[in-house]
Amino acid sequence: MTDLATPSPAVPGEGPVPIPGGPLSYIHWGPVFAGAVAAAATWLVLMTFAAAIGMITASPSPTWRDTSVWLVLLSGLWLLVTALASFALGGYLAGRVRSTWSTNPDEVEFRDGAHGLLVWALAIVLGAFLTWATATAISAIGAGSTTVMRPANGEPAFLSYELDRLFRTDRQPAQADPEARSEAARIMMTGMGRRDMAAEDRAYLARLVAARTGLAPADAERRVNEVVAQARQAARRARVTSVLLGFMTAASLAAGAAAAWFAAGAGGRHRDGAIAPPLRWSWRRTTALP
Repeated sequence: MTDLATPSPAVPGEGPVPIPGGPLSYIHWGPVFAGAVAAAATWLVLMTFAAAIGMITASPSPTWRDTSVWLVLLSGLWLLVTALASFALGGYLAGRVRSTWSTNPDEVEFRDGAHGLLVWALAIVLGAFLTWATATAISAIGAGSTTVMRPANGEPAFLSYELDRLFRTDRQPAQADPEARSEAARIMMTGMGRRDMAAEDRAYLARLVAARTGLAPADAERRVNEVVAQARQAARRARVTSVLLGFMTAASLAAGAAAAWFAAGAGGRHRDGAIAPPLRWSWRRTTALP
């Protein structure tokens, strides 16, 4: 009769399976880094293709009037496909090449999925760093270029065209008036939100335009109303596209986490079952008749 107080011996074969050159810790950082680099590289290649065919959310216009909701939706779908493909590849690679464990199959699957999530998290960090480095380099190039349009002092760049329309005139003023443009921009910005511009601000802006351009008061007021209405519509469209793009980006990243988890599990099952995809493609075998 077995004594209940005596501890049972350990199950033979439990624990990490020693693989030549393979780590035996719970987290295998080598496969995680490899999968993250592969995912980030795939993401960069696919997004470069999207930029090459014009499927980008940034407009070539110097302002934000011509943002397209349909372009943002199409870009969001491409973000989703890119996230699924890149994170699934990185997760599968991490699950396939990491060392296995001799333990409960559910535990092995969980650990493979955890490695997929680590690949997802590290790839996002790498992608954010690459995006920041690219934006910094582009900003530095643009700052040193003499062809980049620079707004006047105190003038917001996204309202430059609207201010040009407000103060457009056939007269040749003696000198530019950046202070008038800056003041008009500050007044217009009060009407870009949910509330419309105050009546006294609109009247003062019309008087400012009339004095600057020589238009009749009625014509100046009409120009102010048209420019402000179009600017409000453009701002509303820009807010919608920003919300859509942010939502699609977050949804793509969440879907990428799920793809990395399940792909890492699939890679682990292929690893334990010694299942490997064919690495060579034979034209003769493909075209042979039965």
